[in-house]
Amino acid sequence: MKKTALIMAGGRGERFWPRSRKSLPKQFLSLTNDGKTMIQLTVERILPLVDMEDIYIATNKDYKNLVLEQLPGIPKQNILCEPVGRNTAPCIGLGAVHIASKYEDAIMMVLPSDHLIKVPDIFTETLEQACEIASEDTNLVTIGIQPNYPETGYGYIKMNKEISKGTAYSVDCFVEKPNLEKAKAYVSSGSYVWNSGMFIWKISSILSNLQKYLPNMYSGLKNIQASIGTDSEEDCLISTFPTLESISIDYGIMEKASNIYVIPGNFGWDDVGSWLAIERIKGYDESNNTISGNVIAIDTNNCIIEAKEKLIATVGVENLVIVDTDDALLVSGKDFTGNIRKVLETLREQKAEKYL
Repeated sequence: MKKTALIMAGGRGERFWPRSRKSLPKQFLSLTNDGKTMIQLTVERILPLVDMEDIYIATNKDYKNLVLEQLPGIPKQNILCEPVGRNTAPCIGLGAVHIASKYEDAIMMVLPSDHLIKVPDIFTETLEQACEIASEDTNLVTIGIQPNYPETGYGYIKMNKEISKGTAYSVDCFVEKPNLEKAKAYVSSGSYVWNSGMFIWKISSILSNLQKYLPNMYSGLKNIQASIGTDSEEDCLISTFPTLESISIDYGIMEKASNIYVIPGNFGWDDVGSWLAIERIKGYDESNNTISGNVIAIDTNNCIIEAKEKLIATVGVENLVIVDTDDALLVSGKDFTGNIRKVLETLREQKAEKYL
């Protein structure tokens, strides 16, 4: 069966401020030493499985030119620009009806654009296994991540190990982000994986579930599908898409549907959720510092420092994140990087748009 992919690339990456901006969010940045941006790496990883002409990018109109610039091989008609952000269920539905307008049925992989994978070969093998399971009946497949510590910032998936298909297990339930005590229990049980937000299914399977569990959304999506390739396509999208319910695919479909399987993945996944991910990606020196750019660090320990041309000199500091850009400088305690969004909230209140 034909394999296709939808890459979701509409996020703002606010926790990576001040490098990630409204005009150039995280997925369009290079955070690795190879100079490739995160969305370029995402496409590169799936090319062994999916032809470039069958890769779709869901983003918004503000980022269309960035997608064209960074992914010149993607057909222009495969760049799906959402008029407004409506969460993952409408986003995935939009991708599904576009693929449905091209193929009678196909496998659809749904992937975030801002994750890093250290072992792409194993990742490809995992996706191949997921495609095989998704091609059977109406199975919905997700990829979970084997937890190696009790993370409280991720949702979890509980596996029913008594029911399996190859390397996949039946999903018992999806659970919300836990407190530390619950997270420790989940990890020690061996029955839970992190929810990665990656999904694999047939177009017919996801559309039938949208029709069953989100009928109003399904109706709107079918209206959009009927307009694809016509003169009214853009007008229909602009008028219909904002009316779709804003709901995640987890809440809207995955927590209700049957025939859901999860494959535990172990391919060096990182969702690059905050500046703390940089030390996991780039490593650290003998003082536990992760440093790039023009930096002199004296008696400095356990810091992440990202400089540009301007010299950053640190003396006698520890546990800091320091990020310099042309017009903004971030200095944060490592334990407080989760509060960077409060800076953006303040900037919005002050109408300081140029810094967003």
